[in-house]
Amino acid sequence: MTQTQPTPPDLDALPGHYIRRLQQIAVAIFLEETEGHGITPVQFAALAEVQRQPQIDQRTLARSIGFDTSTIGGVIDRLEARGLVQRNASPADRRVRLLTLTEAGQAALQAVVPPMLQAQQRMLAPLPPAERVQFMRMLRQLVDANNALSRAPSEA
Repeated sequence: MTQTQPTPPDLDALPGHYIRRLQQIAVAIFLEETEGHGITPVQFAALAEVQRQPQIDQRTLARSIGFDTSTIGGVIDRLEARGLVQRNASPADRRVRLLTLTEAGQAALQAVVPPMLQAQQRMLAPLPPAERVQFMRMLRQLVDANNALSRAPSEA
């Protein structure tokens, strides 16, 4: 007796397909708007969080921005190589590196904020203003409800 194989649903019926596509689009728009700055979305999040929490350690930074702790080091390496972030040993634990923005990092972050905000507006522009608020509320609801399932759960 042969078993019939289930027919996969149309991609148009799958939220994951659209979420993946929206992520691709969001990154493309971000990179287009911030082109002259050479900052990726993850680097922007790291810089912004280090500014908000000076002397944050890498593990806490990763959790704060929902990024994998095993790869945040590479992000920080690149920011440090560009002179945007500085690592200092923690006085309490020499194995822990505390992060601060350099003056160049402060300037880069300040310069990238306007085009980053323009990117955010472009991402939501197809929606009427009232639906943008609803869409953002629903996005937060989905992320918050599924946060623990992430490979890099956020603690923010």
